Amino acid sequence: MDKLLIRGGRRLDGEVPIAGAKNAALPELCAALLSAEPVTLDNVPRLQDVTTTLKLLRNMGAKAERSDAQPETVALDASRIGAPEAPYELVKTMRASILVLGPLLARFGEARVSLPGGCAIGSRPVDQHIKGLQAMGADIKVEHGYIHATARRLKGARITTDMVTVTGTENLLMAATLAEGETVLENAAQEPEIPDLAELLIKMGARISGHGTSRIRVEGVERLHGASHRIVPDRIETGTFLCAVAAAGGDVLLRGARAEHLDAVIEKLREAGMSIETGDGWIRLKSTGRPKSVSFRTSEYPAFPTDMQAQFMALNCIAAGAAKVTETIFENRFMHVNELVRLGANIVVDGHTALVQGVEKLSGATVMATDLRASASLVIGGLVAEGETVVDRIYHLDRGYDRMEAKLRGIGADIERIK
Repeated sequence: MDKLLIRGGRRLDGEVPIAGAKNAALPELCAALLSAEPVTLDNVPRLQDVTTTLKLLRNMGAKAERSDAQPETVALDASRIGAPEAPYELVKTMRASILVLGPLLARFGEARVSLPGGCAIGSRPVDQHIKGLQAMGADIKVEHGYIHATARRLKGARITTDMVTVTGTENLLMAATLAEGETVLENAAQEPEIPDLAELLIKMGARISGHGTSRIRVEGVERLHGASHRIVPDRIETGTFLCAVAAAGGDVLLRGARAEHLDAVIEKLREAGMSIETGDGWIRLKSTGRPKSVSFRTSEYPAFPTDMQAQFMALNCIAAGAAKVTETIFENRFMHVNELVRLGANIVVDGHTALVQGVEKLSGATVMATDLRASASLVIGGLVAEGETVVDRIYHLDRGYDRMEAKLRGIGADIERIK
């Protein structure tokens, strides 16, 4: 099992290319199931979750190939799907596998999808997906660990989810494109990856309006055609590198980043004393001194994202002052706290709140990643800790970051992967 060895204390300077967004790539790969014509995606990140999704699509009979000349380009052809099924063996490691449910049901009238796995950061039930598809006329049974859905043709409906759910919005949006009549999704998630998915679907012939707001309207069509689309940059990778430079010190330009997708994070980094400049497709952060502690509360987009909580907590660990971090999205998303404490952090957890008292320095130790974003926070901790830090179980990191250690090395970090 791979590990990362980090020798801390190095300043970070230079440029980092930002990859395509994992949370846009996964639903957009699944969207190819909606058409019998080829779909080409560009700016596809090289991640374990993407590799798993490509395996899942191939297992159904779709063609899904990366270009040798351009590895960030994926050509998809779902004209011949043998079985509309997502087996447990492929779904168990990745919760986003549920995203094949809507497209398969909409196009083929049937889908059999294993209940998903993924990070153990808390309850992320699929009942909202099921409830929405049932409102569109699907007959759904959950038995033997599988969701089995059938529908002669889905019907348009007004669907209000009990909570804001990103994958739920994506699944129902994709299903609605081929439904008969109009579907209105109320309480829809507004994350940038959702309008990006909608833009791909519109290129494929879907009729969608309101994407990026809490109410999305979809007028169903008989069929979708092929299309080409470039995936939006990854705002969470962008935010992670911003936090790393803020913590370690330095001057780094992030190429291909979209500042407008990170307003809440950038505002908090400026509160922490960072100098940040932004432009069309780039963000530059300069950190010249010890950061200031900043309190924040996670919430749905456009508020502070839960996927940036662990990384910003790592920054607070070495900041001047004390901060209160409140997690409102996932109940188990403080599992990185004990590992940061092993590096010398001063953190006390009380329910959904963590109190972080900044310390002047962390000290290297062996730590263990527990989930995707927690692993990124431990890398940031290692970058600022004195001595050597070993981050174990980095397969979590590989699920969501495209060659993070190589990018960090490119801006001056002393970091290497140990096989």
